[in-house]
Amino acid sequence: MFVALTTAATLAAVAVGAPVSAVSVQHAALVGQDPVNWTPHALDGTAFKILAIGGRIYVGGSFTQIRPSNSATVTTQRRLFAFNATTGAIDTTFKPVVDGTVRALVAAPDGQSLYIGGDFTNVNGVRSRGVERISATTGASVSGFTVPEINGGVDELMLAGNRLLLGGRFQTVGGASRRGLAALNAGTGAADASVNMGLDGARVTGSGATSAVKVTGMDVTPDGSKLVIMGNFSSVAGQARHQIAVVNLTTSPATLSPWTTTRYQQQCANSFPTYMRGVDISADGTWFVAVTTGARRTGSLCDTAARWDLVSQVANKQPVWVNYTGGDTLLSVAVAGAAVYVGGHQRWLDNPNGADSAGPGAVPAEGIGAINPVTGKAFTWNPGKDRGVGTEDIYPTTAGLWIASDTDTVHGEFHGRIAFFPLPVM
Repeated sequence: MFVALTTAATLAAVAVGAPVSAVSVQHAALVGQDPVNWTPHALDGTAFKILAIGGRIYVGGSFTQIRPSNSATVTTQRRLFAFNATTGAIDTTFKPVVDGTVRALVAAPDGQSLYIGGDFTNVNGVRSRGVERISATTGASVSGFTVPEINGGVDELMLAGNRLLLGGRFQTVGGASRRGLAALNAGTGAADASVNMGLDGARVTGSGATSAVKVTGMDVTPDGSKLVIMGNFSSVAGQARHQIAVVNLTTSPATLSPWTTTRYQQQCANSFPTYMRGVDISADGTWFVAVTTGARRTGSLCDTAARWDLVSQVANKQPVWVNYTGGDTLLSVAVAGAAVYVGGHQRWLDNPNGADSAGPGAVPAEGIGAINPVTGKAFTWNPGKDRGVGTEDIYPTTAGLWIASDTDTVHGEFHGRIAFFPLPVM
């Protein structure tokens, strides 16, 4: 049997008014390296996000065709589908119609529905720009949930109490300025003005080009008190914050935390205005890990995973540890008890002296790897995965670890865009 650790933070989240979408599942051991054979396949595009609700797994992305593991029958199901979490059987009753890429999934408080975010403009034949709430059983839109006009893509969704937090590439919500970060009422979908952090200062590439302010990653502490955001900005609420900031959600309106670091101020490759890609907070809410792209630069945090303290809300923070890939992108991270799992198109971890090569002491970690959360050193855990653009999502459950990506081979086996690594029997 596997052991799932119950944490004080999990209990605290319930006590202070859950739901919160960030309560982490904790593992007592690393998952196995050989994924199960029964998971279904997405046959094209990219799987961007995975979510578990009850006995179902939901997958969102840009794919258009799927098939079960035990059949050659291909089904057209665009951008979102569900299947049984223990058998892999595709759920043919869940049939949402979404006209654009699904990039974010969050379970709703009722346990019977979910929120979806992405690049779509219509869901089930009705205009819904970037966010919708749908039935977890049928995929039908939930009545009474109406979202204001959002003028750009939504890449992240988080639930904190009655706030549905949005991160992405949008600049306005309901006609009001909300650059990259906003909130909606989780019950009605109405704009919530209490999260208005004034992100500004889009970074400039080495060639002088700019792109819009945006949030590329975010996470909420399990007690719902703090929000970590990362992305293309250099100021928040009128104060300097270089690509990363902590927001206090216990106040209304939300306020900016004194937590700061200048370690992400440095430019990485000239083509990257922002190189921030993913963040995950520990189950006790006291630390988090951020992962980046950007190309190797001496002294920088480009192409790294870095652990940060979240207890002391002070200026000029330094990382607890940093793990370098040696010049390869990391896109996703999951803090899962025994390990911090990281994914991207990396070839190695523990590689501070490598430059698109394996330096002394480099540990192979193709497409996905595991890091000791205390020491910051890589485990030898290395299932081997086609790298592609990279592993877009890493999602722990009490049974094991799910991953989503744009490739088809894991551990030398065919796994179309989705794979599941079970926990060892103990």
